[in-house]
Amino acid sequence: MHELSLAQGLVEQLRQTAEAEGATRVTSVTVVIGNYSGVEPDAFEFAFPFATEGTLVDGAELIIDLLPVSVECRQCKTTSHPEPINLVCMKCGSDDVVLQGGREFLIRSVEIDVP
Repeated sequence: MHELSLAQGLVEQLRQTAEAEGATRVTSVTVVIGNYSGVEPDAFEFAFPFATEGTLVDGAELIIDLLPVSVECRQCKTTSHPEPINLVCMKCGSDDVVLQGGREFLIRSVEIDVP
């Protein structure tokens, strides 16, 4: 399960950020997971507490914002949000599309306790 290694990497980034800010604890983190990122949100949510155990992120609330796939059609110039397994324009049906979004896996926000 690569979600555990992703959660461990996230915890390390949070630790570095919190320490740089003089924080004693991370209370909450919001991450964005695109539907085309290859990250399974449920598995990531399951792995997160294991990765945080014994760290200053332990007990932090994890908020996951899901981001749909976004494509722009080269034929009709429409932006649409198809299912990740069927990247076609939702207006004209063309498969001549450019992926605009949905691969993201990033930190949106972090809340910390600073003494």
